Amino acid sequence: MSTTLAFLVNALIVIATVAAMEGVAWAAHKYVMHGFGWGWHKSHHEPREGVFERNDLYALLFAGIAIALIYAFRNGGALLWVGVGMTVYGFLYFFVHDGITHQRWPFRYVPRNGYLKRLVQAHRLHHAVDGKEGCVSFGFIYAPPPADLKAKLKKLHGGSLKQNEAAE
Repeated sequence: MSTTLAFLVNALIVIATVAAMEGVAWAAHKYVMHGFGWGWHKSHHEPREGVFERNDLYALLFAGIAIALIYAFRNGGALLWVGVGMTVYGFLYFFVHDGITHQRWPFRYVPRNGYLKRLVQAHRLHHAVDGKEGCVSFGFIYAPPPADLKAKLKKLHGGSLKQNEAAE
């Protein structure tokens, strides 16, 4: 295989992995974190004390899988590039979810319009519910329109949402 073709194939594997990771993250968030893994994730739905929360263990778990793939296939192969794609997704998650959505950086950026504002609104609507049941918007880099999420929350809960979160 030519160097150019190999580069293109590897780049496509990385891009496809990033896209697939949104689906994996959505399912893990909905069925694991809001299911049997609530013990770790619950800290993310409560006021944070300190720099870290128990939920950060999920990031370490996924990073460990990516590192293991990169190390095990460091001499080449498709799974090396899957590990790289997982790492790229992890960076996007860190940047968007932890940095912009939850303001876990030492500086603040509040998006006023566009795609990033929609992500922040969707995640705030995810947090508009007390507990693990009846939440909406489980993705991290894709967000359904806020109006759709509000309608779904209203249908699920009537009007019994945290006012500061639902108002966003």
